[in-house]
Amino acid sequence: MGSCCSLAAKAEREDQERETGAGARFERLCERLEAWPFLVAGGTCLLASFLLTGHGCDGDGTAHVDWWNPAFVTVFICGVPIAREALEALLVRGRVISPLLITCAMVACLAIGQIFAAGEVAFIMALGEMLEAKTLKRARKGLTKLVSLVPATARYVVTCPKCLAKGERFRDVPVDQIEVGEGIRVLPGETIPLDGTIAEGATTVDQSVMTGESLPVDKTVGDEVYSGTINQFGAVTVRVTKKGADSSLQKLVRLVKEAEKKKAPLQRIADRWASVLVPVSLALAVLTFLGVWAWTGDLATGLVRGVTILVVFCPCALALATPTSIMAAIGQATKHGVIVKSGEALEKMCGVTVACLDKTGTLTTGRLSVMAVESFEPDLSKDEVLRLAAAVESSSGHPLAKAIAVEGMKRQGRDCRLSDGEVAGFAMVPGKGVKGAVCGRSVFCGTEAWLRENGVGWEEDAYACASGSAARLRDEGNAVVFVAVDGKGIGLVALADTPRPEAKCAVAELAAAGVAPCLLTGDHSATAVAVARELGVTDVKAELLPEQKSAAIEAIQNGGRLACMVGDGVNDAVALKTAHVGIAMGGAGSDIAVEAADIALVGDDLTKLAYLKRLSVACVKTIKLNIAISMCINAAAITLSVLGLLTPVTGALVHNAGSFLVVMNAALLYDRNYASRKRHVRGE
Repeated sequence: MGSCCSLAAKAEREDQERETGAGARFERLCERLEAWPFLVAGGTCLLASFLLTGHGCDGDGTAHVDWWNPAFVTVFICGVPIAREALEALLVRGRVISPLLITCAMVACLAIGQIFAAGEVAFIMALGEMLEAKTLKRARKGLTKLVSLVPATARYVVTCPKCLAKGERFRDVPVDQIEVGEGIRVLPGETIPLDGTIAEGATTVDQSVMTGESLPVDKTVGDEVYSGTINQFGAVTVRVTKKGADSSLQKLVRLVKEAEKKKAPLQRIADRWASVLVPVSLALAVLTFLGVWAWTGDLATGLVRGVTILVVFCPCALALATPTSIMAAIGQATKHGVIVKSGEALEKMCGVTVACLDKTGTLTTGRLSVMAVESFEPDLSKDEVLRLAAAVESSSGHPLAKAIAVEGMKRQGRDCRLSDGEVAGFAMVPGKGVKGAVCGRSVFCGTEAWLRENGVGWEEDAYACASGSAARLRDEGNAVVFVAVDGKGIGLVALADTPRPEAKCAVAELAAAGVAPCLLTGDHSATAVAVARELGVTDVKAELLPEQKSAAIEAIQNGGRLACMVGDGVNDAVALKTAHVGIAMGGAGSDIAVEAADIALVGDDLTKLAYLKRLSVACVKTIKLNIAISMCINAAAITLSVLGLLTPVTGALVHNAGSFLVVMNAALLYDRNYASRKRHVRGE
């Protein structure tokens, strides 16, 4: 037994031999032959062959082999990579793919002296693959753009002990070496490399790549910024909140990479068709050869017709039908802010008839807002009630308190002094409320029961009004905070999680696209019903645990309907996996929800749901149309070949024209307008 070093050296030598061996050199040769310059050279030689020798057949159908024929160069340049791909799939992976039939057609053409036909088959197939690659590259343009937006380095803020005046200096550091909590400096015009909050400075940020917002957003100290967005005006210092691998843009990049790894079911069907068509075509070619030879007694004519069958039977168009359509549709979806993680998800979306929607963070913003302020004291205005409540609540970190404080600042202006220093004797009782002295007045904010515990009283008429208003506001889905001053109840503040601005329009567009909306939420029934009523959703299921959401989706699908689930939280992950298609809010959603979903909405724009349905319907229709086109062309070409109306040359032209038509038809998906529902009512 050799030492570890000798074993390692032996393994290294074996790797080098594999990299420098004949097989590796041949593989690199084939890769070079697939480049555009070689394809142009092959086409030039094919044209020269036609000009010098015609199509290679004389009047009686026999062929002359001229070894100087330039078409031999075309066969080598364009045919060798195809033959290598076919033989590798057959001998290494045990798979029969469409290039194998093309290889058989080329060999058969060469065997009967049809050099030009062999070169034509090889060239047009290579051209078709090149056009397909160009189409896929164009379709993935929106995906690769995301990857290119990730900066490689950041201007790292280094504390300088010698520089007391400024206390900062900078150096360029790879983004993956920067830790959470460290600072980076971003100058005007630069891309923000990592997620974080602004620690110093103010600027305007173009964050359309992440949120789809058409206008730049002003940012100041404490505001969040996202990787991949553009700092437009001011120089800012950003305190990093997420490492490079966890940043918003990197999360999207991971989704992009997943999107290119998966294949749709229809594509696997096309691959299986190719494995069936190869033996069928060989059998039909042999039968045609034998039949024509027996009928006419002419061996050459039988060979020509048999070879023509092989040429026209190549399932190139069938193999191209699905991947080109899927990738063009995925490219358009990405262009419109929708990341589709697999072609399978896009195809499944076509059959969805029910959209199960989470409430908090999906249909709503996930942020509390003040919906109403009531005053039950004639001498106090609503703004005064809010001012007193905001003053004491500004010392609390509770979400309700923050919402009240923010609304108070909005109404009073940013110069309104509601700082902690103005509130004396502040105290908070979890689950009940807060209290403190504001300008010498004792203020209580909280539940009615807690206020009563602290001796707060109500005038009879005021209490009746307060009780009625509170009941009405709760029925509308609001949380109610009572306000008391100097031991007397004076009013209340109602808060709620407000629907997203586009939510009502999104629900209406879903219905127009033939998808019934259904609200699934863990929130209270009253809140869920209120939100559903405002948005026009009639099917509501509330107070659901995560497993109950999943069960509700299973019940829908067991009833014969296919459902998609749209959610943003960790509690939606099970439902996202259970649904026929899982769709996550890519911006506001949790990492777990995004990972569990099949599709992510980058800018959290719910109107993209109806767009996604229309795009999916169009994609599946294009796939079916492409398959129908390829099969019809093949059937017609086979019939004409058996009758002797097509030769290997003309058969190759007809066959590859079908492939070209399929690729171009799929490419149209990328530029069509599916974002507008005017042209696509109910998926039409």
